[in-house]
Amino acid sequence: MSEDQQPEMPEMGDVTDDDKLWALLSLALPIVAVVALLMEDKKNRPFIKHAAVQSLVVAVAAGVISTVLGLIPIVNCIAFLGALGVWVYMIYLGFQAYGGAWVEIPWVTDFAKGQGWL
Repeated sequence: MSEDQQPEMPEMGDVTDDDKLWALLSLALPIVAVVALLMEDKKNRPFIKHAAVQSLVVAVAAGVISTVLGLIPIVNCIAFLGALGVWVYMIYLGFQAYGGAWVEIPWVTDFAKGQGWL
């Protein structure tokens, strides 16, 4: 999808403090992202949906990779540290979203947009 076909991000004034809090929690805790996408009033907020969908994509990818690597005894510890690193990175991104930034995660954002989820 080319840049001119992508929808414009809403103005900063359209993002409420509630949106920022839900984005932070969604990025830090994927279960909150599930809850946000199930709540009718939250899933219709573009800022919350943007963060929640990316959080779920990262959580599924990290879970699959961690499980596969965890089956190999030698790299089991590395898989755990990798999953921990992803979680710390997601918390960092959550705080950026809490500051009002539209978080773009390399590869994940493009994948989610390509699937039509964002």
